[in-house]
Amino acid sequence: MTSQVHPVDEVLPFGKLTALGLQHVLVMYAGAVAVPLIVGRALNLPPEQVAHLISADLFVCGLVTLIQALGATQWFGIKLPVMMGVTFASVAPMVSIAQSTGGNAGAGLIFGSVIGAGVISILIAPVISRMLRFFPPVVTGSIIAVIGISLMRVGVNWIFGNPVGPTVPNPKYADLSGAAVSGIVLLSILLIARFAKGFIANISVLMGILIGGVISVAMGLMNFDKVAKAEWFTVVLPFQIAMPVFDPILILTMSLVMIVVMIESTGMFLALGDMTKREISQDELTRGLRTDGLGTLIGGIFNTFPYTSFSQNVGLVAVTGVMSRWVCVAGGAILIILGVLPKMGALIESLPTVVLGGAGLVMFGMVASTGIRILSNVDFRDNKHNAMIVAVSIGVGMIPLVAPNFRQWMPHSIHPLIESGILLASITAVVLNLFFNGAAKDNSAAINAARQADAH
Repeated sequence: MTSQVHPVDEVLPFGKLTALGLQHVLVMYAGAVAVPLIVGRALNLPPEQVAHLISADLFVCGLVTLIQALGATQWFGIKLPVMMGVTFASVAPMVSIAQSTGGNAGAGLIFGSVIGAGVISILIAPVISRMLRFFPPVVTGSIIAVIGISLMRVGVNWIFGNPVGPTVPNPKYADLSGAAVSGIVLLSILLIARFAKGFIANISVLMGILIGGVISVAMGLMNFDKVAKAEWFTVVLPFQIAMPVFDPILILTMSLVMIVVMIESTGMFLALGDMTKREISQDELTRGLRTDGLGTLIGGIFNTFPYTSFSQNVGLVAVTGVMSRWVCVAGGAILIILGVLPKMGALIESLPTVVLGGAGLVMFGMVASTGIRILSNVDFRDNKHNAMIVAVSIGVGMIPLVAPNFRQWMPHSIHPLIESGILLASITAVVLNLFFNGAAKDNSAAINAARQADAH
């Protein structure tokens, strides 16, 4: 008798779940801790409060991941292999607040705007989900390709580091020893994926990262000073750093950021739906987007930041082929443990980014290839307008990547809305598809989604 359980709902053995969940955590960890580090330093908070920001962030990452992947209620959770983390789209407005009002006063304004934006996001999630019919394959394929290409910048910067600026260069930029470690990680992943079988092949990224970590220790690129200084246990409670201060303008600004985030999340969810062979209904999309809002609300209460699905982990699903959402449930549990055990979090934080660089090229490239695969099913022969939609939307999506200072003469109030290439590509693709094809043409994805929605 064959099992009728969909691969997304398959519960794997505990050992496999733990290893695969840890793989997801390692992939997202650098991005998860970067935002609290940036914002904490911008606020000039003392080191112990910055450390608490990181712990609280990891704790909430895990909590919201559990809500999203488990889908325990009819209101929240898309029940897909989704890892939730802090969105980088929120960094610019938060740093702006920090620079104008530092310390705990600025922190209160940030957390107040995050809580307000979370409530608004929960309320508007059904409206955003109704846009599903505007996302046929020609649109989703273009957006997902841009997501993958945009993420490549992250992977490449993990390998080479960032040139700090034209006048203050990074002395370790493109250091050959770091690039060599990334190369070994990449080669290890490819060899394991090619020659290993079964479970070992599924954790090829984790194995590559572990090999890179061992080599980094041997080369002196990784030390354990932060681990020694970190506490063994911490308690994460609401409002430990500052009480929220609600400013209507700041709440509106952060809400606009959340609309950007929810449009990006729509692309992520559709990509995961395609990878896992599970149609995403409007009701399911609403639950997923509503969880973005709930995560942001919880983040503000625990003095952290806005949350969204992490696109890096979408690439990991494509690489491994493991579709079980219970893997992300395990990843969420690991994040909660890391949030209350600072020594464990410090150990992972000590991992050099060059180790993640080799893995990043594989995973982020797989996201782009998913977009290309979706586009391969689009009718380009009889509808030449589709080629125009893809060409222009990808080109517009590349603007922030190729010319990051393009917005320097534009009003600062709109910077959060135009610095995301994914958002620019999304808007361009949707508008051009409406212009050339209308909302009713090339809409097989929307029809299937509507059928799924009717079944609920």
